[in-house]
Amino acid sequence: MSKSLLDLAYDFISGQNEPQDFKKIWEEIVKESGLTSEEADKKVSRFYTNLLLDGRFVTLGENMWDLRSRHTYDKVHIDMKNVYADESDVESDPEENDPSEKEFENDLTENADSEDNSESNDDEGEYPNFDDGI
Repeated sequence: MSKSLLDLAYDFISGQNEPQDFKKIWEEIVKESGLTSEEADKKVSRFYTNLLLDGRFVTLGENMWDLRSRHTYDKVHIDMKNVYADESDVESDPEENDPSEKEFENDLTENADSEDNSESNDDEGEYPNFDDGI
């Protein structure tokens, strides 16, 4: 039974003394697995995603990869507090400043007014109230 691409990557990186560039890892895997260039082109993005998700590997930045077991938790841990911000930390909603968003809202209002003339919507730019009568 042949090894998976991730297992080939693990074997390759295990045999190296230092982190490896993704391109070098991929070239080695293509060579070891016997993939054609067409097959390699089709599989490279899925392999990269799987490499990110596989807990045995860690990216060290600059597209350099190594085995997670070679690094301390402090060096490879990503503090998610910096990734997720509170709403109070966000200055403004990017869609609020997007002119196409305002055009979309205006189109919705105009369409609602023209479809049903019996109900009027006095607030320009507001969504019609569909809760009435339900």
